[in-house]
Amino acid sequence: MACAHCEAQKKIEKKNILEKLNDFLSSLLITIIGGVFLAAGLTLRLLDIHIPVDPAWVSVALCGYPLLYSAIHRILFGKGIQKISSALLISIAMIAAIILDEFFAAGQVAFIMAIGGVLEDKTIERTKRGIGRLISLIPQQGRVMSGGVEIMMDTTLIQQGDIIRVLPGEAIPVDGEIISGNTSIDQSIVTGESLPIDKTVGDTVFCGTINCFGSIDIRASKVGEDSSLQKLIRLVEEADENKAPTQLIVDKWAVWLVPTALLLAIGTYFISGDIYRALTVAIVFCPCALALATPTSIVAAIGQAAKFGVIIKSGQALEQMGKVSMIAFDKTGTITHGRLMVSDVIPFDTAVSTNELLAIAASAETRSEHPLGRAIVAYANENSCPLKPIEDFAMQPGKGISATLDGKKVLCGNINYLSENGVIKDSIDTSAISALQEQGKATILISCDDKCIGVIALSDLMRENVSDVIRRLDSMSTKTALLTGDNTQTAKYFAQKAGIENIYAGLLPEQKVLQIQSVQSDGIKVCMIGDGVNDAPALKTADVGVAMGAMGSDIAVDAADIALMSDDIGKIPYLKRLSNATVKMIYTNITISIVFNIAAIVLSMLGVLNPVTGALAHNAGSIAVVLNAALLYDRKYV
Repeated sequence: MACAHCEAQKKIEKKNILEKLNDFLSSLLITIIGGVFLAAGLTLRLLDIHIPVDPAWVSVALCGYPLLYSAIHRILFGKGIQKISSALLISIAMIAAIILDEFFAAGQVAFIMAIGGVLEDKTIERTKRGIGRLISLIPQQGRVMSGGVEIMMDTTLIQQGDIIRVLPGEAIPVDGEIISGNTSIDQSIVTGESLPIDKTVGDTVFCGTINCFGSIDIRASKVGEDSSLQKLIRLVEEADENKAPTQLIVDKWAVWLVPTALLLAIGTYFISGDIYRALTVAIVFCPCALALATPTSIVAAIGQAAKFGVIIKSGQALEQMGKVSMIAFDKTGTITHGRLMVSDVIPFDTAVSTNELLAIAASAETRSEHPLGRAIVAYANENSCPLKPIEDFAMQPGKGISATLDGKKVLCGNINYLSENGVIKDSIDTSAISALQEQGKATILISCDDKCIGVIALSDLMRENVSDVIRRLDSMSTKTALLTGDNTQTAKYFAQKAGIENIYAGLLPEQKVLQIQSVQSDGIKVCMIGDGVNDAPALKTADVGVAMGAMGSDIAVDAADIALMSDDIGKIPYLKRLSNATVKMIYTNITISIVFNIAAIVLSMLGVLNPVTGALAHNAGSIAVVLNAALLYDRKYV
């Protein structure tokens, strides 16, 4: 038993060494070194200089090992037809060239495939960075109340049912329910909502969200791994693990290319009796041009996109984008600017003008720290509205503010706040308020000496070109959807204004993931566009994730496959057209490579081509594919 265990352990260690060697030899540096030795071998051949060891051998060893490793690994661990891969066919061609003492041909086959492998390399590190940033958002400590005394405690030690005090400006350490106090919570990290949400006793709060104003006591309901932020982290990790890699086109073709190549080579030998003809068939059958069809097209397209401020992180993302038939948008910061601005100033009292109402509200809000109050003051300043000094300023978190202006008591807040302070209900135009709220706008009522004199509405403004973007996507037969954490009224208003047909509102991060998975289950490829931390799981789950790079969070950018560096949503139709053109170019190059291969195979079977001229014909196909792919770089897709 001990010996058997030792043997098993040796196999594991040997496998680990082989994997590490494969990773090392697959790197860009080693590929470049292999290319240098291959060029040296070609130079010596052209100068007719002979040395004991052909430098091309180094290229064969360095670039050929990953091919053999991949081929053998797929044979041993692949299932069914997945055992057959492009690496197997190319390894056969490489071995055939070595048998014929054509080391340069063997080396160039291995080198071309190594270049393709480098071009297709996936950037895994960005996922690790994104998850690391998510973990850094988890509060490390919380104020646990015990016998009326505050005890700072690691969040890992907080138990369900503990009472936790959260002061203004602090992050909430666990999910819980407010049992004391009123406040406004910035929960954009979880829901993506642009406005702080007013909270009072009985309301639920989430881990990682920010307590903006009042001090609150909460009872912990979900702690540790059960908290909403920990769940969000798990969603990102699981989405990355469960996202199946796209099978390379060359591997799909390899299923029938390998047996066909072997049969033709064997058939050629039996018919002609010439082993050289048979081995030449194996060499020219090597699908190097086919293998380069995808990566060369993608590299050209990625370069084209970079010129227009679109950063594409992987070839797989670009190829998938070309197959996407639905694009889902987040709202805040994506189809909107992500900042609040005054949209309406409506007086209820005919004796008060629009400018007077704005001046009263802005003067009262000058000492407010609430985002709505700051937006009103900023709007007044932009419009040169004169502000007056105030006295007796007071703020009630989650409700509103009060101040004395010219000896009169001014209140700014919600309808409940005004009612609690004795404002005459008949002076409040509830129909006007309802109409504004149906448009997804935040409202602040203003009263003066117990009479409501008007309302100011604020809204996150929609980006000017959104409607045009949606129309252009429709013209490409691409469906659109809105996935947002905002309420249904707000979502519906912006979706209708933009022309987006499918609306999914009030979604938490895990619900966005489920919605995308539901669409994918119908065979639809989905692209998700977002900018916030809460969008990270959805960006990972979608077939393609696109982040608003300039104002988007680092976590969203890391989780996405593509980033728009200028936050110009008008680049989405450009990206879709470029991706469609790239996929079309890939299939065009596949056709070119097949035509070249068929011609070379026929000529090899007839004895017209020998291993050297066969390698040249083989390279001609690869060069044609590369030159054709380069056309993508200078085309216009806007």
